[in-house]
Amino acid sequence: MARPPLTLAALATAAVAGLEVSAARPHTRGGAGAFDSVELHSVDGRRLLIRAPRSQPAESEQSADLVALRALTPGIRSRLPFAVPSFVGQAPIGGTRAVVTEFIPGAVRSADDLTEYEPLAVAVGLAIAAIHALPPGFIGDSGLPKQSAAESREAVVELIDRAADTGRLPAALLRRWEEATDDDALWRFQPTVVNGQLAADSILVEGDRVTGIVGWAGLAQGDPARDLHWLLTSRGAAAERALDAYVSARAGGADAHLTQRALLYGELELARWLLHGVDTRDEAIVDDAVGLLDGLVASVHDRSTEPLAPDTGPILAVGDVERLLDATPRDVAERESGTTLLTDSFDRSELDRALAGDAPPGMDATAPIPLDLSDWGDAAPPADAEGDPESPTPAGSASAGRAAADQASSGSGTSGARAAAADSRTSSGTDASADRRR
Repeated sequence: MARPPLTLAALATAAVAGLEVSAARPHTRGGAGAFDSVELHSVDGRRLLIRAPRSQPAESEQSADLVALRALTPGIRSRLPFAVPSFVGQAPIGGTRAVVTEFIPGAVRSADDLTEYEPLAVAVGLAIAAIHALPPGFIGDSGLPKQSAAESREAVVELIDRAADTGRLPAALLRRWEEATDDDALWRFQPTVVNGQLAADSILVEGDRVTGIVGWAGLAQGDPARDLHWLLTSRGAAAERALDAYVSARAGGADAHLTQRALLYGELELARWLLHGVDTRDEAIVDDAVGLLDGLVASVHDRSTEPLAPDTGPILAVGDVERLLDATPRDVAERESGTTLLTDSFDRSELDRALAGDAPPGMDATAPIPLDLSDWGDAAPPADAEGDPESPTPAGSASAGRAAADQASSGSGTSGARAAAADSRTSSGTDASADRRR
């Protein structure tokens, strides 16, 4: 049951010393209904907002939001081109607490509206880039979560596994998402400061500028793509300009696969919705999520949605690679590589003539070839060094070690190297899937 605005207004006077309220009206943002919110006007001209959670999850979100707001010090806030709520006071109510913050003016728009016109779309992209450009040191100092690229990947794998365990996840999506998590290149990025729960209704706007961003419960250091998934799924005419503005403002900080991961996070929101329905045993939510997932499957099949992982082509087995090399004509290999194979560095016909007795004048095919080895290898050990545990390693052992190292580094053991590489690819490509199956 919603709390009356006058009740919350009276509570605000208890939370903020000296506050005199002149007007109060209900305030909504996004229509989620998780909080009872009232906008307050004081006699001294201040505008405040008081919010009281209506459920345990909302109370947990409010607590995390307060930790984040305290971490966003004045110095950090000065780096942002928009306002962030400031904590003013709090008061207990009905087993929970109501929190008072400074009110930030601005309207809430849908994702499509935020990206419909270029000036506002650019402002949105720049606002997100400013968050990701914040120095990350304050995250650890405040005890906020820090997630590496590998940990971000593991979290996504865990979410996919949970969704698959419901038995409601279409096989085509499971395969699509697993291919994305198996792609190592997709997860090479530098973690940044992220809002963590950024969505269209987090952004307050006036005209073509962003006035504020609210909802900081997910503040952390992690994958910047998490803050962009809603932007990639928006249908505004200037959505690409928002992304271009973001990338330009990052000045090289945006990785090559940022948009693919953002698209993955956007699709995983459907998995989260499914899990929410399962966890709360709300069949209406489950049915809605299943319908949305089926719609995504259709868009994947008709290729109206972008691929998540780049097409790297078929992976050949070791035997296939060997047969391919054997079937490649030598002259073709030379033309494509621009080099000559080592076995073709001399004219075989001259050697054949010499062995047949047709050697050129002065050439004896059966004569030994003199070799000067004076500058090669280590000096022979002294005669009394044999069996001495502290004497230098014998030259023969050192030479053998160098030869083995040279063979490994030069690739003379081609088949073994290819087999090892193939084994590595096979194990790395299957470990993640095996873990999920377990």
